Amino acid sequence: MARRCELTGKGVMTGNNVSHANNRTRRRFLPNLQQASMLSETLGKSISFRVSASAIRTVEKKGGIDAFLLAAKDSDLSGAALATKKAIKAAQASG
Repeated sequence: MARRCELTGKGVMTGNNVSHANNRTRRRFLPNLQQASMLSETLGKSISFRVSASAIRTVEKKGGIDAFLLAAKDSDLSGAALATKKAIKAAQASG
């Protein structure tokens, strides 16, 4: 399973550990990924995503998963998130 947020695309970053003697060794900065279920008001069901903690806060700020997905760029979203966005658009168009 990839260490990548399904909603924001945030992934692993690399850098250096720097000691007191200024020795540098490579290290990895992992995103804070959580399994989160979010309620879609348009679809009327709960959707589960593997997202970063900052993405959970952003979804709440935007007013829910529906508003977040409709405003998000398709290039940042995973396949499952794109399918959910398409379903939300179809449900809003029909209802």
